Amino acid sequence: MIASSKSIDIASLARDLRAGSRAALARAITLVESRRGDHQALARELVQMLLPDTGKAVRVGITGSPGVGKSTTIDVLGTYLIEQGSKVAVLAVDPSSARSGGSILGDKTRMARLSASGDAFIRPSPASGTLGGVAAKTREAMLLCEAAGFDVVLVETVGIGQSETAVCDMTDFFLALMLPGGGDELQGIKKGLVELADMIAINKADGDNLKRANITAADYRGALHILTPRSEHWHPPVVTYSALAGTGIAELWQKVLDHRKAMNASGDFGARRREQQVKWMWSMLEQRMLARLRSEASVRTKVRKIEADVAEGHLTPALAAEQILELLQ
Repeated sequence: MIASSKSIDIASLARDLRAGSRAALARAITLVESRRGDHQALARELVQMLLPDTGKAVRVGITGSPGVGKSTTIDVLGTYLIEQGSKVAVLAVDPSSARSGGSILGDKTRMARLSASGDAFIRPSPASGTLGGVAAKTREAMLLCEAAGFDVVLVETVGIGQSETAVCDMTDFFLALMLPGGGDELQGIKKGLVELADMIAINKADGDNLKRANITAADYRGALHILTPRSEHWHPPVVTYSALAGTGIAELWQKVLDHRKAMNASGDFGARRREQQVKWMWSMLEQRMLARLRSEASVRTKVRKIEADVAEGHLTPALAAEQILELLQ
């Protein structure tokens, strides 16, 4: 529950958040997630106010199919980073959250060590009903976490469909987690995901799975050789690790740091960040336009009439879209 806009002191909230108050950070993210128009206006003011305090964190997107061990990996990796002196925030992008409440709520129980740390902050995505809305709110939450002093932000995606592209577009490093396969076949390799990944990490490389994990890693290395990397200055590595045993975590993180160094040296890091800002702007514009179509009573009535005409076959979708655009002028 969030207070009325008249009782929210944005300057005070920003000051407390900069001081590292977890309660202030939680309130700020709740404000950003609110659908109320007055709250959204305050949220925009707050994010703009905090903008100079953002941009310094390492932003890592983490994806993988269910069962790959994302939660355990984040728990072990986050704990390792905190031991190295970092403050870690974990955010989720989950388009299914409108129906189920989001997967990370249950995952917090599998991030036992991380959720118990005072240097960690774990937050599920808002149940906004659309991936675009979830992604926009996650971007703002990421900036708020950075302003609060978190120097590593891990953004988790369910690893299904467009959520991968959304997370890739808001992070510096996109990590794809995979399971050991069954031999030298490249079955299950998602070309789109492999092309997005800055690194592929094979989890559960322990015990009887170790040999299979190494074979799978070799398969992915072969697949990456025939694909064009996102940057000519970075060729995505394939590593093996075990979240359960805690092995390979330090090496995995070193690759993230190596990538950041290479991207900074080439100028690609700054270019990617600038490109992300522009994509964010367009995402926010689309969201605001849709919100206006749904919120203004007179516009909403006309849109419903146009929808009915399309459904009945009296109006083509193309002409209908043109008429709806005219309503926004």
